[in-house]
Amino acid sequence: MNFKIYTTNWCPYCTAAKRLLQEKGLDYEEIDIEKLEMSREDLEKITGGRSVPQIVMDDKPIGGYDDLQALAASGKI
Repeated sequence: MNFKIYTTNWCPYCTAAKRLLQEKGLDYEEIDIEKLEMSREDLEKITGGRSVPQIVMDDKPIGGYDDLQALAASGKI
């Protein structure tokens, strides 16, 4: 599985999402939207969501932290 996480450095849910993937032993690419000066509109065009984190699994947007947590609880990751 290939993960990308769109984040900001002040977001607690971003930290929680990264921790969850690390605990599962899964690698991810972190994309800090503030460092890249991406707008929320840019983020929405890529992922379909405007809030962070936005998580993409195998090039398919899955949503935010709650969505990632649900996938983990169901055993899908």
